[in-house]
Amino acid sequence: MRPKTLDEYIGQRHLTGPTAALRRMIEAGRVPSFILWGPPGVGKTTLARIVASRLEAPFYTLSAVSSGVKEVREVIDRARNQPLFRTGTVAPILFIDEIHRFSKSQQDSLLNAVETGVVTLIGATTENPSFEVIRPLLSRCQVYVLKPLEEEDLLTLIRRAVSEDVVLRERTIEVRETDALVRYSGGDARKLLNILDLVIAAEPEGPIEITDQKVVERLQENPAAYDKGGEMHYDIISAFIKSIRGSDPDAAVYWLARMVEGGEDPEFIARRLVISAAEDIGLANPNALLLANACFEALKKIGWPEGRIILAEATVYLACSPKSNSAYLSIDRALALVRETGNLPVPLHLRNAPTKLMKELDYGKNYKYAHDYEGHFVKQDFLPEELLQTRIWEGQPNAAEDKLVERMRRLWGERY
Repeated sequence: MRPKTLDEYIGQRHLTGPTAALRRMIEAGRVPSFILWGPPGVGKTTLARIVASRLEAPFYTLSAVSSGVKEVREVIDRARNQPLFRTGTVAPILFIDEIHRFSKSQQDSLLNAVETGVVTLIGATTENPSFEVIRPLLSRCQVYVLKPLEEEDLLTLIRRAVSEDVVLRERTIEVRETDALVRYSGGDARKLLNILDLVIAAEPEGPIEITDQKVVERLQENPAAYDKGGEMHYDIISAFIKSIRGSDPDAAVYWLARMVEGGEDPEFIARRLVISAAEDIGLANPNALLLANACFEALKKIGWPEGRIILAEATVYLACSPKSNSAYLSIDRALALVRETGNLPVPLHLRNAPTKLMKELDYGKNYKYAHDYEGHFVKQDFLPEELLQTRIWEGQPNAAEDKLVERMRRLWGERY
């Protein structure tokens, strides 16, 4: 089902539409080195192959996962010796998948060949090239952003697969409902075709009717069909976080296992644990944030598969911890207050006074230095005058916050 021409190419009309700049360059036969940045399954590799075919250029491909500097140099040497290149017609195209995985030295080895035109580099990446591609190489390449396929694109792909695929067109297939196919694909053409194949392969010979219910049932029967970019991805991470919030370690570890088995990015899970520690556990157990952050750092050092144990330890600890969202609520209240009241002036006694003029204007005047007072505390106003009676943080009833509230009441009296 891989398109072979720009007219067959689905999606990315901002790049390949009739008036798009990239299409005009391709049709004119003058294509610079460029990097395609976008999520999986949106046509990065396909577009690179179409460019090479349209220009009738030699096409070399490397995977950053399995190639090193040696392989890069070998390909560049082959490209340099191409008869077409020696006649000055079209530079060979070097396509590097997952270019963000190339080390600095590997990327450095490309610089001269790209700059001198020995190859036209086309890189594909799911990560922001501003962070993952070295500046000298990035400055020699255009960057084109690819978007998840829209519903109209996915429906076109379904119709084309059913009518044109050499296997599917031999069967009688009626696609009655498409909502589940579109949702679970998450804008990823490859996932859409995989799901379609999964549903059809489970059907006996004879006419096939595809419905939303059938798609959902087939995916639930195949946990390996876990979708890292689509709805199932968001459903499972939601169930995971809600299980931690609900203090159910059994359920939390189950959903963790679903993600691990489905190939979810371990660092994505670790980041969610750090967020959960701050948002849902918060001040009820401040150690949770420390442990979640330690989990994230240890995971990066240890890697996989042992990293699953680190994730499990943090998950169980967070699920068993007391819960509080007082810090989460307080920052949201404060943000709402700022939006409502605007840029209120900082009280003069809280302002810094690094110059003589500022001191003459009473900046910092009458400020009381807490460490000069008993208990390292003295009552004074820290909010803008208009907000002096406003409460933002409110402690919640748990052992840790009870102590914080008790201390605040000793210091501030009835304010807390």
